[in-house]
Formats: sequence, C-alpha cells, structure tokens
Amino acid sequence: MSSTPMPVPGGTMAPPHGDAWLRSPVGLGRAVAVLLGVVVAVDLVAIWAGVKVYDAAGTILDGGVGEAVQRDMDHADSVMTAVGVVQLVSVAATVVAYLVWFYRVRINAEVFDPFGQEMGRAWTGWGWFVPVVNLWFPRRIMLNTWDASRPAGSRTAHGLVNAWWAMWTITLVVGRSGFVSYRKAETAVELYVSAGDVLFADATGLVAAVLAALVVLRLTRMQNEKALRGPVPPGEPVPAVVRDHR
Repeated sequence: MSSTPMPVPGGTMAPPHGDAWLRSPVGLGRAVAVLLGVVVAVDLVAIWAGVKVYDAAGTILDGGVGEAVQRDMDHADSVMTAVGVVQLVSVAATVVAYLVWFYRVRINAEVFDPFGQEMGRAWTGWGWFVPVVNLWFPRRIMLNTWDASRPAGSRTAHGLVNAWWAMWTITLVVGRSGFVSYRKAETAVELYVSAGDVLFADATGLVAAVLAALVVLRLTRMQNEKALRGPVPPGEPVPAVVRDHR
C-alpha cells in the first residue's frame, strides 16, 4: 500500500502519486463543517427520540399495561424511525461533501510533501468502505495529510485526530449492531436493551461529529495558511506541480 519514489532521467525522483496541484480547501471545509453541524443537531433529536423509546420500554418492563402505555410505545417507536431516516439523509449528504474535501486536502498534501503520503489517492474514498481496512486506512491518510500540512519546522500533535478516530470507530461498531438489534426487537426487553445501545451510539456519534468538524476546520486552516506563506523554505520537501495556488 505504501508508495516508493520512482527515479527519472537526471537523477531526480518523480512524485510517486503523479502530478499534484494546489487548490483551496476553504469553501469545501466550511461546507463540511456546516453539514457536520446539521448531523450534530439531528443526533440531538435522535437522542431525545431514543430516550422516549427507552422510557416507554422501561415502563412496560416495570409492569405498565393498558392502551395508553402501548400508545406511548408505538408513538416513541414511530418518532425514532422517522428520526432515523433524517439521520441517514444528513449523514449521506455529509459523507459526499466530506469525501470531496478529503480528496482535495490529500492532493494538497502531495504538493506540500509528495513523498510523505503512504497510500494511493484511491484509498481516500475506498478506504472508508472496504471492510477491515476501513478501521485504520482513513486515519493513516489523515495523519499523513496532517503532517504534510503543518507549518515548516513545527510538530503538530495528533491528539485531535486520534480522539476523532476513536469516537468514530466506537460509533461505527456499536451503532451498526445497535440499529440491527433494534430493527429485530420484538419484546419489551429487546426494545429496552437495543434502545440503550442506539442511545450510546447516537451519543458517541454526536461527539465524533463535533470532533470531525474540528479536524476539518483545523486542517483546512493549516493548509490555507501554508499555501498563503508561499514556497517552502530550503530543506523542506519540494512541491510537485502547482496549478491553482490560492
């Protein structure tokens, strides 16, 4: 998966990923941050809906019976189902915008440091969807991009990226199992347990979305500031092809 520089006539090394061009990530970064804000808002509503299901199922487990109790359970379940659809739409829109932004900052990183990117460009997309490797490939690409985008001579910590990735991974694992178990739940006990799992996934998803927005804004600012400073000083990696420097 790693890239090896290829020698070219004259003794120089060709960029392993091909020509790279610098393009501003600011507009895309802001758009992604706004969409992540929408995801956070929807997650808050989802948590409220999950609490309603959790409470309604708990009432039944505590011995609650009658038409009113069943009506509350049905209403809570309907609300949670509707919110789940809104979650799916908001996340899908955010994923599309995020992947476009991620690809752009990755190409910019090749301009800043053409030999510091370990994986091919295609993995900026496929890395999120291929089973197993999606648990670490996107983080690796993000860290390479982050390091290439930091100010010359500085060391930018990875704590924010690591915190975001940890919460995202937890959400991915817990959320998938929680939503599957909720769809299959038939008894009050199953609803109670699965609603708790979904609540936990929604809470971690909310935190992951907030951290993701911070990562996007921070990396976007780093790249913009580095581009505005102009050519790198001696000793820094030489950029590849710069076609749109703004």
